[in-house]
Order: sequence, then C-alpha cells, then structure tokens
Amino acid sequence: MYHSLMRVWVYFMKEKSEVFTHFQNFRMLAEKQTRLQVKCLRSVGGGEYFSNEFTTYLKMHGIQRQFTYRYTPQQNGVAERKNRHITEVARALMADKSMPHHY
Repeated sequence: MYHSLMRVWVYFMKEKSEVFTHFQNFRMLAEKQTRLQVKCLRSVGGGEYFSNEFTTYLKMHGIQRQFTYRYTPQQNGVAERKNRHITEVARALMADKSMPHHY
C-alpha cells in the first residue's frame, strides 16, 4: 500500500543562481529523511534550471526533468496552492507581530 505524505522544504535565496546548490542540499536531505529517491524535478522553464552543471547532475542521478509553461499555474496546482498557503501564513504572522506593511 502506498501512503502519500506531503512535505515542504522552504529555501530563501537572494539570487536565482543559488537554485542548483539548494537543490543538491534538498535532494540529500529529502532522500535521507524519506528513504525514497527524488525521481523527477518539475519546474517552470526558467534559466536557473538550464545550466550544464545542473543538467549533468540530474542525468547522473537519474532524475527526470519536466518543465511547465510560463504563466500557466494550472499545470502545477499543488505547488501553486502550497505557495499561496505559505504566503498567507507569512502575512498572518507578520500582522500578528504588527510588522510594517513594506515587509
């Protein structure tokens, strides 16, 4: 019997160029915590996912790459809902602490 459990990891980045390093760290952490292998990476076709280094890494580890079309959030509804939830929780926490609106 397969039991699906949603887990979320959040990485804050200053530059999009940090995506590859964060993905490597995420993969190691996720695979150790779940004892499952990352098999697929789905992302918007942004340039940060197209480096030769990233492509080689994915091929070396047998990770399939899937791209969604830009400006079509309906192609990845689960991620879009999770992003919205994280944003709403962050706003609620900031409001609770009376933080200035410019944050």
